[in-house]
Amino acid sequence: MKNFFAPPKDRERLHPEKIKSKYPSMRLRVFLGAFFGYAGYYLVRKNLSIAAPDMINEGLLDKADVGIAASAISIAYAFSKFIMGSISDRSDARKFLSVGLVLSALVMLVVGFLPYSTTNTSLNVVVIFIAMLMVGWLSGMGWPPCGRVMSHWFSQNERSFKMSLWNTSHTIGNGSMSLLVAIGVSVMVAFGFVDQTWRAAFIFPSIIAIVIALFCYWALRDRPTACGLPPIEEYRDDYSGVKNKKGEEVKIPFKRLFVDYIFKNKILWLIAIANSFVYLIRYGIADWAPVYLQEMSIMNGSQSKLAFALHNYAGVPGTIICGWISAKLFKGRCAPANVLYMILVLLGILLYWQAGSVAALLAPFFGATVESTMVVIVYIALIEIGFCIYGPVALIGVQALNLVPKNAAGTAAGFVGLFGYLIGDALLAKILLGGVAENYGWLPVFWIFIVGAAIATIFCATTWKREKAL
Repeated sequence: MKNFFAPPKDRERLHPEKIKSKYPSMRLRVFLGAFFGYAGYYLVRKNLSIAAPDMINEGLLDKADVGIAASAISIAYAFSKFIMGSISDRSDARKFLSVGLVLSALVMLVVGFLPYSTTNTSLNVVVIFIAMLMVGWLSGMGWPPCGRVMSHWFSQNERSFKMSLWNTSHTIGNGSMSLLVAIGVSVMVAFGFVDQTWRAAFIFPSIIAIVIALFCYWALRDRPTACGLPPIEEYRDDYSGVKNKKGEEVKIPFKRLFVDYIFKNKILWLIAIANSFVYLIRYGIADWAPVYLQEMSIMNGSQSKLAFALHNYAGVPGTIICGWISAKLFKGRCAPANVLYMILVLLGILLYWQAGSVAALLAPFFGATVESTMVVIVYIALIEIGFCIYGPVALIGVQALNLVPKNAAGTAAGFVGLFGYLIGDALLAKILLGGVAENYGWLPVFWIFIVGAAIATIFCATTWKREKAL
């Protein structure tokens, strides 16, 4: 297996004319492989969030159970992304990503077909928790190889914008999941399976993920030199940023990776802490929206699924614009764009929270009911939050890549992701919010969102001057 994942050897350099014609097409091909590959991972990651309202209604789980079960994927992913990051720096990105996606999809398929008890919910939690642990660990085989590929095929001066484009993949994957579920439910009903249609949330996205994995295996290539092409710095005449030293092109020793490039990097620590609170907002808002909106009778099931999809799709233009702002207005610096976007996220959370009060004020002016106006305002708030939150998610990752040699990219991304997924997602967005919502209601949940957004903004701001000095 070790040899199976070993990076391919460098090929003999192609003729200059062939390099000229092949390089652009290979860059596009690799980009699409990384884009759809990472989107595929999100088809088999947040399935429980879509299925949760119906599973709660059927008495299979409660909100605290959902938080605990869902936290498993984040806990495992946090450590996996870090560990798999260092492994991916020594592996063939093509095989690494494809195998991880296939295995993740197979586990999620099993979750969709398993029988569950209406009398022993504790057993349901244990079973789903174990399955989510497996999926979370396998999900760590997604981001690191993508980070490796993007570092090898795109140079420093273009990377913030290209990474922003690529980073929209997870918003498309997340948003598409709810639409695939809707199609899956329709198919199940058409064939007479009218009970437990929530199983479609696990089954149908997983099937599509396997198809995507096959495409990635065809499209991805580890690095230009393995294809007979020159390194990206030579091709674009762009040697800016942190350079690899002689002898580090193939691999960097583990000790040097962790000590010199990670643990002694003060800016990387600040970025990691900021990332934990960004992820609290990212996953806290998205994962609990279907449950909150239906439980509070703000939206029905179809409306909440649409809100979930729109929230994620809004991240596509938001992330691209954020990357453009970083590249064009701030000359590749990420901190100013992150601060701007997090302030807007905070405003969106306030609107989401006070949607009822705002609706009561606006409804008479539009001749509409408070209830219908509130639905529209919630849509607007979730779209605005989705538009803004994924920009900092992308650029924090770019900051991590820019701070280390490209062959340490996976490890740096994994370290930052460890904070995001373990603290921000698993501990805060899943366990804390699930427990608070179940025992104290939704009011303190929104206060956690507000405080978290404020802290994220402050920590993003701490890297402003330090990033400028790089």
